[in-house]
Amino acid sequence: MKKLALLCLGFLAMSVALLSSFSVRAQETETIKVDTRLVSVPVIVSDRNGRYVPNLTAADFTILQDGKEQDIEFFAAVEEPLTIALLIDTSQSTRPVLGDIKDSAKSFIKLLTPKDRAMVVTFDYATHILSGLTSDQKQLERAIKDAEIPDRMFGTTMRDAVYQTVADSFRGITGRKAIILLTDGKDAGSRMNATNLLYRLEESDTLIYTVMFKTGDTPRQAPMIFGRGRRDSILFPPMPRRDPRREARVERNNEMAEEFLQELSDTTAGRFYSSKDGKLKKTFATIVEELRFQYRLGFYPPEETAGTISHTLKVKVSKPDTVVRSRSGYRTTTK
Repeated sequence: MKKLALLCLGFLAMSVALLSSFSVRAQETETIKVDTRLVSVPVIVSDRNGRYVPNLTAADFTILQDGKEQDIEFFAAVEEPLTIALLIDTSQSTRPVLGDIKDSAKSFIKLLTPKDRAMVVTFDYATHILSGLTSDQKQLERAIKDAEIPDRMFGTTMRDAVYQTVADSFRGITGRKAIILLTDGKDAGSRMNATNLLYRLEESDTLIYTVMFKTGDTPRQAPMIFGRGRRDSILFPPMPRRDPRREARVERNNEMAEEFLQELSDTTAGRFYSSKDGKLKKTFATIVEELRFQYRLGFYPPEETAGTISHTLKVKVSKPDTVVRSRSGYRTTTK
């Protein structure tokens, strides 16, 4: 009888433990489910001169989904570490400006703190991760130095590189995330088309800052020097004849590239810059300040029917004379 009683007690204890374990797991599952429904909205508020506006509270913000106001369930305004991906264009078309691109990347790295993490990615005929996420600036600088244009390999998979970074490298990472895209904006070979990329980026809370390095202009001809006798003779080869049709084509390609980079930044609440504007060091300082002190809002959307639904988002701030940048929309997929 004692043995039977002990067995019954053991079985009962095991059952209680299993039920407790199941209850805890159910609670964990429910928590994960709720957390994944939270829509994260990075918001940057600046004055009319582009300066960051500090000291705002949740009460200063209004979030509208499809025109209807939502309750703000999450608000963060404190300084947080950054997670940055530097995407460097190493396709053949950037050969005249690659040195400038790499110098720019190095300048940006110097603005990061030991608490920040960054990675270096190049793209040409494929995407290459030269350095994973790290706080080691020496490692990042070595990766930037190693960024080179491949010999006899053509292609520019810019859109694929952006999507791969957001979907894979940044997967599961919360907080302040951004891509710094240093490129001429031209794509030749990506599997991901422009419409699809913009559509998929609506699901992301990663800001994308694009810096365009214009390419395609007629290269300057360097003199050829021949040593003959005591003095060297210098031969300047004739400049190539102007081709108006080619020039028009090049200009149109640059315009299309700029339009897409602008749309890429606008969709993610980032910004577009041109390297010809100069003062990139000041530009990068502005980007880092925006990222470090951005506001982050979150809300739980209403329950929806099955399927994929696109929503528009608009964030308003009660403080006058301010400019607000945030995600313009997002998508939900339910079963």
